[in-house]
Amino acid sequence: MTQLAQLEQQLAGEQRLLVAFSGGLDSTVLLHQLTLLRQQHPQLQLRAIHIHHGLSPHADRWAEHCRALCDAWRVALEIVAIKVDGRDEGIEGAARAGRYQAFRQHLQPGEALVTAQHLDDQSETLLLALKRGSGPAGLAAMPTSLMLGEHRLLRPLLSCRRAALERWAREHQLRWIEDESNQDIRYDRNFLRQRVLPLLNDRWPHFADAVARSAALCGEQEQLLDELLAESLSLLMQPDGALRIDSFPGMSEARRAALLRRWIAACGGKMPSRDALNRLWQEVICAREDAAPRLQLGDHEVRRYRQALYWLPLRPSVREQVLDWPDPAQILYLPHGLGRLVRAQSGTEIRPPHADERVTVRFQAHGSVAIVGRNGHRPVKKLWQEFGVPPWRRESTPMIFYNETLVAALETFVCREGCAAAGNAWRIAWHREREK
Repeated sequence: MTQLAQLEQQLAGEQRLLVAFSGGLDSTVLLHQLTLLRQQHPQLQLRAIHIHHGLSPHADRWAEHCRALCDAWRVALEIVAIKVDGRDEGIEGAARAGRYQAFRQHLQPGEALVTAQHLDDQSETLLLALKRGSGPAGLAAMPTSLMLGEHRLLRPLLSCRRAALERWAREHQLRWIEDESNQDIRYDRNFLRQRVLPLLNDRWPHFADAVARSAALCGEQEQLLDELLAESLSLLMQPDGALRIDSFPGMSEARRAALLRRWIAACGGKMPSRDALNRLWQEVICAREDAAPRLQLGDHEVRRYRQALYWLPLRPSVREQVLDWPDPAQILYLPHGLGRLVRAQSGTEIRPPHADERVTVRFQAHGSVAIVGRNGHRPVKKLWQEFGVPPWRRESTPMIFYNETLVAALETFVCREGCAAAGNAWRIAWHREREK
């Protein structure tokens, strides 16, 4: 099978492609092959995206090179500048995260992202996973196809050796960029590429093929586990995405860990380490019943409430904030991604304010209140508990005040002071962001 025929097979009928184009050897060969394939299939639509990391003094020249090549090949190119902050996950990890964020933002409806990783890259990825102590999911390395949100991510060169790409480039007299940072063995991937893999490939010429088989087998095992655990996970997940844990004490450690990993992945989180899973079990799931345990994992945290785990974004406290809402006919945007408030046809029903009442939105209230539908007064703290509102939502639920009087906690209760008369009511809708 020719390389173009193999490429066509790998693309599996995709008609709209966004090519990640660094200008290096691998992506130059990939884009060139795709332009030749487009000559055979004129309906194939190609675009390219070049990520300008700003890490090299030559970065502007590289972008110009990519622009000239794409102009010559009649491929629309988008150049996207990103900022790379390597303080948390290192330069390599931060640059990769920045690239994929840019890819997700610039993919158009119906497009698939195509990247140029090859067989030797697969060896590097698996060895890096071994260094991190990864399990089968990490050792599965890079699949040829996966979903990136609503779009497919395709790696059609994953079965090709770098030497084959070099032969193609020489035969077609292609020009490409040589990134000087690729020689810097302070970076783990470069160390493997420059020092370790040449020794392994010299000793065992088919080492890369064996690595690819091992990665594929690990991937198959993970897929099988996904299928076997899918029903159990579905039964444990609540409609709001929380995970029921009342059955966890009777499970084996391996099954429990596998379910936790898949729940975190379903929430969009990164694969946790074994240490993180142990802490989740000991510090959160096994915490005393009256505790409010939490564990931070990256930019999210896991919290427990009433025998369920919740995956929540880290947000600054808004307890002390007081938001004026002088014209409730206008949308009020809440801080830190908590959503927005708007008068609507549906929502929490309250009376309109009097002319001398100032409308504010706050996120805490003290003392006791009398609410619509109940006799007597109850402490606000007790009401939160009775309505089953988790602790973190008690401190982020918008509460409507008229002057200094609480009239409603949106979507939870309305105080008698806010009770609307028939035919004279406001309805306040709270449009929340998803807690992911």
